[in-house]
Amino acid sequence: MKKRVGIVGATGMVGQRFLTLLDNHPFFEVTVLAASKRSAGQKYVDAVGARWKMTTPIPEEYKNMTVVDAQDIDAIRLHVDFVFCAVDMKKDDIRALEEAYAKAEIPVVSNNSAHRMTADVPMVIPEINPEHLEIIETQKARLGTTRGFIAVKPNCSIQSYVPMLTPLLEFEPYEVVATTYQAISGAGKTFAEWQEMVDNVIPFIGGEEEKSEQEPLKVWGSIQNGEIVKTNDIKITTQCIRVPVTDGHTAAVFVKFRNKPTKEQILTAWKNFRGEPQELSLPHAPKQFITYFEEDNRPQAKLDRDIFGGMGVCAGRLREDSVYDYKFVGLSHNTLRGAAGGAVLIAELLYKKGYFD
Repeated sequence: MKKRVGIVGATGMVGQRFLTLLDNHPFFEVTVLAASKRSAGQKYVDAVGARWKMTTPIPEEYKNMTVVDAQDIDAIRLHVDFVFCAVDMKKDDIRALEEAYAKAEIPVVSNNSAHRMTADVPMVIPEINPEHLEIIETQKARLGTTRGFIAVKPNCSIQSYVPMLTPLLEFEPYEVVATTYQAISGAGKTFAEWQEMVDNVIPFIGGEEEKSEQEPLKVWGSIQNGEIVKTNDIKITTQCIRVPVTDGHTAAVFVKFRNKPTKEQILTAWKNFRGEPQELSLPHAPKQFITYFEEDNRPQAKLDRDIFGGMGVCAGRLREDSVYDYKFVGLSHNTLRGAAGGAVLIAELLYKKGYFD
């Protein structure tokens, strides 16, 4: 039997992406669409109106669903087994809302940043740190719940370089410089509504550099004494730049190793890297997690962001550097692998491991 799922923040760009990904999903059935009070009581198609931003139309089965108030947790809990959360609110308000759902015994798979650094909340890239889900039992003890908990996905920007660095941890990377060139959909925008981005580059994205430098350290961290402790083996510095691209975050990465690998060792590590999503054949798991392009002008956002349904990540231009040991370019689809798709893959892993039972 499929698990019943609610989408909290269903009218926003990420909420819309959730709907397209969950349409005819083999594990999950969308039973609740929740949003702000101003949308509550309307049919979904009317609540979204002209703000539908996907390239495909609204799936028919959701058009006439009545949107409910995201704050009405007592009503929502009767109709869901878990929820995805992707709301546009102040961080403290998001933190409180997600904990309220969890304490109502509704597991939360969050796209938001509010709980990413909460010590007992797993922040997961399923191929990289699925073992962090084990902290959920500690979190439930803190919350006083039987099945309610929160799990989150990391920031979209780190998906364009952390997957490539992870298979190389055996060579002990210790210093990383990454500059990310981030698509406008990461801000929930299109060119039609953000004319400032046409023919422009903006060298600042609020809060993004702090997330890009710190979140990988938690992803690579370990569970110690009931909390996830960040690794202190690697230092990362980043710059995050908004560029006039619809979808796809690109990263230019420089890295130093304590035990410098050969180029062939790096390419082999990337090619062979697999995780639990691939072993379990999860519906949204890419067959090949990391795809390397030999061409000097790849990967390109326009050509390569949709690889394996937008759930694979791409690498290219690997070469030795005159200051660092190596440099390369990475690419990930920011609203698929980096946002809704990454959260759906976490939910598929949680489902297979029985966390929704």
